[in-house]
Amino acid sequence: MIGRTKTKPLAPGATIGIVGGGQLGRMLAMAAARLGYRTVILEPQADCPAAQVANLQIVAAYDDRLALAQLAACDAVTYEFENVPVEAADTLCEHVAVFPPSLALQVAQDRALEKSGLNEFGTKTARYMLVDDDASLAEALEAFSGSGVLKTRRLGYDGKGQRVFRNFADDPTGIYASMGGVPLIFEQLIAFEREISIIAARGWDGTIRCYDPAENVHRDGILHTSTVPARIRASTADAARAAAFAILDALDYIGVIGIEFFVLADGSLLVNEIAPRVHNSGHWTEAACAVSQFEQHIRAVAGLPLGDTARHSDCVMENLIGDEVARAPALLAEQNLVLHLYGKAEARPGRKMGHFTRIRPIGS
Repeated sequence: MIGRTKTKPLAPGATIGIVGGGQLGRMLAMAAARLGYRTVILEPQADCPAAQVANLQIVAAYDDRLALAQLAACDAVTYEFENVPVEAADTLCEHVAVFPPSLALQVAQDRALEKSGLNEFGTKTARYMLVDDDASLAEALEAFSGSGVLKTRRLGYDGKGQRVFRNFADDPTGIYASMGGVPLIFEQLIAFEREISIIAARGWDGTIRCYDPAENVHRDGILHTSTVPARIRASTADAARAAAFAILDALDYIGVIGIEFFVLADGSLLVNEIAPRVHNSGHWTEAACAVSQFEQHIRAVAGLPLGDTARHSDCVMENLIGDEVARAPALLAEQNLVLHLYGKAEARPGRKMGHFTRIRPIGS
């Protein structure tokens, strides 16, 4: 990879390309500007959230050859979401440093590759079976006593492309077609106590830093709140950090990653999924740490020393979904609250419009 030949950090004034122009790209561009870098956004939607704070937007498809050639003129390139076409990332890698590596994209884009890869890295996941037709779905339902989660192997997020089964005993004929007739994966339904995530980063030199685990609550498949500290044992937090180290080293990763876990009754962990990018459940770091996940990612991409991940406050981050953005004026009247709106013009149901984080002294 051309990026691994770099020996000097990017100097102030260098340009970082970002594939994707949503709220994560927006916050990355803001963090880059604070460190003295310019940013170029590749995003087909004109006037996207990231373009409002970046230096330039290339309005084109993610796999547009001319656009990729223009983006390759940057000093380094990263991305804000995991569904970037792998071919596009590989094309960029021929000309410019791209972080995280395309291997991380390949693993994260296919839930079957993700599960098998995580197991190879020494981390545990829920049991699973691949589903490619009604017959294999019937086999999976029988193997898991009619209970599990059927998911599309690719392109699912925020609860999309999923169907939950509980003690299902009917004829499954037609279910495969109703899910789009695409490759699916059937995962064991886990009786977990809570969900947590850990945000971690790895630099050019292999240094790894982990933020404290957050306890997450979802509504309708979308993250609602992230609370730090999570209500877990110290040994569970240590296990989450150990898993992050193993995954980052196995992928030869550069940048920030989000790793979601199920916490079982005995405190043990199963990895649910990984996201090779900054992550919604890490937004709290913007308010409760000196170095946010966004600055940490830019530091890693640019070859700078990774920052301190210690938090100075306990906190609860909450997403503003759809019309909830109308709460903004009232929220701004609160003390010890950090609000971030994403600059989206239309508040649609299920659309993330912003987030806020309430902070309080540690242990209070």
